Amino acid sequence: MKAAVLHEVNQPLTIEEVTLQKPKAREVLVRTAYAGLCHSDLHFIEGLYPHPLPTVPGHEVAGVVEAVGSDVTYLKPGDHVIGCLSVFCGACSQCTTGHTVLCENTEVKMVPGQSRRLSWKGGEVMNQFLNLSAFAEQMVVHENALVKIDPDIPLDRATLVGCGVITGVGAVFNTAKIEAGSTVAVIGCGGVGLSAVNGAALAGASRIVAIDRLQSKLDLARIMGATDTILVGNDDPVQQVRELTGGGVHYSFEALGLKATAEQSFAMLRPGGTATIIGMVPFGVKIELHGFDFLRERKIQGSSMGSNHFRVDMPRLLKLWQQGRLHLDHLISGTLKLDEINTGFARLKSGEAVRQLIAFS
Repeated sequence: MKAAVLHEVNQPLTIEEVTLQKPKAREVLVRTAYAGLCHSDLHFIEGLYPHPLPTVPGHEVAGVVEAVGSDVTYLKPGDHVIGCLSVFCGACSQCTTGHTVLCENTEVKMVPGQSRRLSWKGGEVMNQFLNLSAFAEQMVVHENALVKIDPDIPLDRATLVGCGVITGVGAVFNTAKIEAGSTVAVIGCGGVGLSAVNGAALAGASRIVAIDRLQSKLDLARIMGATDTILVGNDDPVQQVRELTGGGVHYSFEALGLKATAEQSFAMLRPGGTATIIGMVPFGVKIELHGFDFLRERKIQGSSMGSNHFRVDMPRLLKLWQQGRLHLDHLISGTLKLDEINTGFARLKSGEAVRQLIAFS
C-alpha cells in the first residue's frame, strides 16, 4: 500500500510502498477513507515530540472495515468506523475507573516503537504512529482503537470527530465540566479551539471569548458560538479578557500548545477559575506561574484528547451534527491527495487552514 513516511524530523514526508501484516487476534484491517492533517502530527514532524523513525504519521481518521482477526466481536467487514489514538484495554485500573483515555495496558496501548504491524524494504520495521498510522491507504489496529458509526454519516465529517472535535468539545464537557451560565475564553481558533468554542456554546456558557491572530478564524468562531472575539496584536489579551468579563473568566482553554498562551490562560481567570491546557506544549518546556494566584483557588489542568470515552462520545457528537447543533462543515478547509501532504502541512503551519483532509478514494 502507499503511505506517507517521516524519515527525519524537519524533512518532507515521502510517499513509499509499505507492507501491512494481516490482522491478528483482536485486530482489524481498515481501508482508509479520509485522514485529517493535525497540528499534533506537525509537532512530531518538527521534532517537538520524540518518536522512533521511520514512521507513518496520522491519527485523525475514518474508514471502512475490510477484514477482522480472530476474537473480534465488535466489528465486521463493511462497518464504517472512526479511529482514535485513545485505544483502551477495558481491564486496567484506569479503564475500570472510567478513565479509558489513560489506559495503562501497553500490550494494547503500545508505546512508540513497540508495534510490528508495518514494514518496508522487504522486512525492515516501519514504526506505527500512536497505534494508528493514518496517512496510509490501509491500517491494522486493535479493535478498541475504533468506534462503529452510522453508515449514513459522511466519512469526511466523521474524520473530524476523530481528534480535533472530540479534543475540543471533550475538554469542555469531560475535563472542565463547565456549568451553564459560566464565562469562557478560548485561546487559539484552529480545529481544536473552534470545537472548544462550539462545545462551550452547547454547554450553555453565557459568554465565550475567542482569541486568535487571524480575523478569518475569529469570524469562524462567531459561527461556532463565540459572543466576543479578540484579535491578538499589540494589546495584552489577558487584560482585554478581564475588561470584557469584569475580572476574568470562570474557564479558559488553551488550544495552541505554547508556553506564553498556557500562562495567559491561567492569568485571565477570575478567582476560583480553571484553566485547561488542550494544546501540546513542546516536550521539555516548562510553564511558569505566580504562586500567589493559587491562594485565590485558581486551577490549571491538562486534558488528553478531551478526556474522551470515544465509543460513547463520538456517536453522540455526530448526532448533534445531524441535528445542526454541532458545526463540522465549517472546519473543512479543503481536501488533498496523499502526494500533496507536504503542501497541506505547509498551509497548516502558516495558519491559513483549519482542517485539511486527505481523501484516499
